[in-house]
Amino acid sequence: MAIHSGTMRGIALGACALGAYALFTLSAQAPQAPQTPSPAAEQPAERPPLRNTGKPMVVEYRCSLEDIQFAGLSCTLDDPCPMYLELAAVEAVGNRIFLAGNIHSPSTTLYSMLLASDDAGKTWREPFERIRGVGLDRIQFVDFENGWISGEEQHPLPREPFLLNTSDGGRQWRLQPVFGEPRFGSILQFWFSSRSTGSLVVDLGQSGEGGRYALYETPNGGETWRQREANERPIQIKHAPDAGNADWRIRADRPTKSFHIERHAGERWQSIAGFSVSIGDCKPPPEPAPPPPPVEPAPPPDGSTPSPQPSRPPD
Repeated sequence: MAIHSGTMRGIALGACALGAYALFTLSAQAPQAPQTPSPAAEQPAERPPLRNTGKPMVVEYRCSLEDIQFAGLSCTLDDPCPMYLELAAVEAVGNRIFLAGNIHSPSTTLYSMLLASDDAGKTWREPFERIRGVGLDRIQFVDFENGWISGEEQHPLPREPFLLNTSDGGRQWRLQPVFGEPRFGSILQFWFSSRSTGSLVVDLGQSGEGGRYALYETPNGGETWRQREANERPIQIKHAPDAGNADWRIRADRPTKSFHIERHAGERWQSIAGFSVSIGDCKPPPEPAPPPPPVEPAPPPDGSTPSPQPSRPPD
């Protein structure tokens, strides 16, 4: 069985057609020092699996006050913020299927999203915890066990590029930072020719020394990276295949407002699973009700003023 590798670019949906889009805005303020991405404690990795019944599945997401404050959202109880799922990449290894993307508002990426199916799309789980402010966008497997997924923090600016790596077929993943120190940048392309040898291209933005684009190579599966080239012009990894996957694709379906995961079967595409673009609304928790006012004692029937009760002396 062939091992498919490559990447699928994210699918942006028009706001009028689907009520969602995958843009994130760049902050106009001076950039702050990046920090290493860390999983969000309030978004547990272990969730009940999604079961494919033929209808678009809805990824569970419960907005928190911390999410609203992190993204600077103006959500209210009367005007909640819509939340969307974006799927950017699909890869299949045997009966296992992997999807990478993010959860976002109309303006900000809130969490990374990794979905996996071990039964050809019948059920789906999240094998790695969601990371706040991070998007995942490319997947590659070199064999049945070793694979990588690229990502970076996207709020307020692209920074802290990293790879998720698995050596057990996608059952467990671990985060591998590209840089050993906080830096701005996003991964434009990566390619592994074996489980140990790989290359990636990073867009460093205005912070790049010697050029905006830099080529890095690793001899140990992504544990460490060494810069090999820098240039003001975009760099392409030599001998890497064209982006895309000839046998799998993510298709935006307008009538159902969902992403369809499809496999090439002969001369047609077969739908394997569907995921709803809209995953609910984000609004702050209701404010607690004020305590009731103290109850005044009722006056005696004869209209006299009740005398205060003497306090009990301490024992």
